Amino acid sequence: MDEQVPRDFETLRATILDRRESLPKRIAQIAAYALDNPDDIAFGTAASIAASAGVQPSTLIRFAQQLGFDGFTSLQQVFRERLRERNSSYDERLQALRAKAEGGAGHRAIFDGFIAAASTSLNDISRTLDDAHLEDAISLLAKAQTIYVLAKRRSYPVASYIAYALGKLKIRNQLIESAAGLNAEMVGFATPADAVIAISFSPYAPATIEEARAIAEQGVPIVAITDSSFSPLAQFARVWFEVAEADFAGFRSLSATMALAMALTVGVGEKRRDATRKRKA
Repeated sequence: MDEQVPRDFETLRATILDRRESLPKRIAQIAAYALDNPDDIAFGTAASIAASAGVQPSTLIRFAQQLGFDGFTSLQQVFRERLRERNSSYDERLQALRAKAEGGAGHRAIFDGFIAAASTSLNDISRTLDDAHLEDAISLLAKAQTIYVLAKRRSYPVASYIAYALGKLKIRNQLIESAAGLNAEMVGFATPADAVIAISFSPYAPATIEEARAIAEQGVPIVAITDSSFSPLAQFARVWFEVAEADFAGFRSLSATMALAMALTVGVGEKRRDATRKRKA
């Protein structure tokens, strides 16, 4: 592989996203599958991956060559390396952080590392956020009778805070979670007069994707916060935002996601108050 070939998963992902508009249809299809199912790419055979993605095995070779690799096996190594890195335990990550501190930099260096990652994330979203998308999302959510909030795993703290803030603003909302396993019933109450904020990042939580699919099939508009135009959430969303969070020592921040979530929440509150004032005028 030459110097222009992506040597890690994040660079590969960025390269695919940069070229997505110019990729031939079948290659774009496998590209989307690869970013949505990186584990399958890492350990599947060419035949099994092609069957799952709905393409011919030769398309995998063409996909790899489009990105500068000499063949599919070389591309597959990038996905396998990503899996090895992702599967490092939190104990190992903490040990890496401790090593930085014990190496003489001190715990302040760790703190500064997280601040730097958060600053990078915030600067990136400030530069890339589409103002029209923000206005569209706020307008859509402000009209909703009930705003449903959907997220799992790493994204759950953002969803929880959105629900808290909406409650403080006296905006009817429902966080889709149930210790009794009643999520499907909660989803079933949503109507086209409502709206959903759905949040998920790769590797996407299967429950979030399935619940978003069910809600979309009910005609309920979705505002999605995710990390790729190939994200399964993007295909269900009326409006969606791409957020890339930087990480430090393997721990990824939620700084940009939280800033966007609060802008949406407070924006909805302001929009509804403006509408109330106009009705009373």
